[in-house]
Amino acid sequence: MESFSNPGAAPARPPDGSAHATSAADGRATAIAGGAPRDARPAVDDDGARARAARRDAQLPLSLKDRLLFYLMVGVIHALSLIPDFVLYPLGIAGGFLGYLLDRRHHVIGLKNLAIAFPERSATEHRRILRASYVNLGRGGAEYVRLGGFFYRRLKRRVTYDRIAYWDEVRARNPGRGLLILSAHFGNFELLAPAHALHGHQIGLVHHTQRFLPGDALMTFVRERVGVEIMRKHSAARAVLKALRADGTVGVPFDQNAKRGEAIFVPFFGEPAATTGGLARIVAISHAPVIPAFIVREPGMRSHRIEIQDEVEIQRSADREADVVENTRRFTATIEAIVRRYPEQFLWTHRRYRTRPRGMAPIYPPKKSA
Repeated sequence: MESFSNPGAAPARPPDGSAHATSAADGRATAIAGGAPRDARPAVDDDGARARAARRDAQLPLSLKDRLLFYLMVGVIHALSLIPDFVLYPLGIAGGFLGYLLDRRHHVIGLKNLAIAFPERSATEHRRILRASYVNLGRGGAEYVRLGGFFYRRLKRRVTYDRIAYWDEVRARNPGRGLLILSAHFGNFELLAPAHALHGHQIGLVHHTQRFLPGDALMTFVRERVGVEIMRKHSAARAVLKALRADGTVGVPFDQNAKRGEAIFVPFFGEPAATTGGLARIVAISHAPVIPAFIVREPGMRSHRIEIQDEVEIQRSADREADVVENTRRFTATIEAIVRRYPEQFLWTHRRYRTRPRGMAPIYPPKKSA
């Protein structure tokens, strides 16, 4: 039995809110999406785990109430992970379907997004896709229980790679520049980076801190204990550039609404979508190649394939700002393409068009005040 405090894993402490980029900084991070590591080593070593634990103890931002809630959540997820798969998966599916029936606010958001993305499809088809998306989230929830609890290493057998040799080809063509992995909240995204770590590769991932701090602490704990190094979004640029200069690799989820101050408006399913220009600016500085990679749920629904796509062609001209806009558009178009192929596996309930160009009407109804 694989225990909660397995050898080489970090103790169950709530993670801090600082930027963790240790392996990325020393150039040994690989990607969230496959490929052989430059300096292969176990996903987590004792010294690294102790160092991370020491940083967490020194910079812990959680209140006592939040810490207790974090520990309670860790205990619950481990207890639930004792449920066998033949029961856990149906529970996840049922939970997803129940969410589809009861989550009315996000139900409205999802249908609005689907109407924008697929105007040629009927309302009945939109509801079918949204229902399947909720069920996909339910299956992902069941897998997250397994990932966050006991026996999490078993998930390694359920994830395979597609075109993993392409990884080394791109790196060989771009020596010393590192790699940027473009991904999205698609399939079971929470399994993407941990699965790569479970295959023995050190990894780095840009992470946006969640408002619910105990939940963010749980997410960070689950990722870090298998070897994922967290780079907090608010302070990630410097850590990412340092990693790339050291020939490391960093995964960047790129499908979320951006705040107006950092937004570039590029089309996503034909509608202007506020998108961060940070990735394109890092590419302009580092000249690192960008490889899209997504975790796709296979037809049997219990296994996954990490699909590694061709490198995104980067525009480089005398007008750097125009390049940032065009390359951001290309990154977004890449995500749109995979969503068109597997719409049931995308997170439709996110308010992707929340930030609007000035003068344009809002897409979503306002939140109801309490």
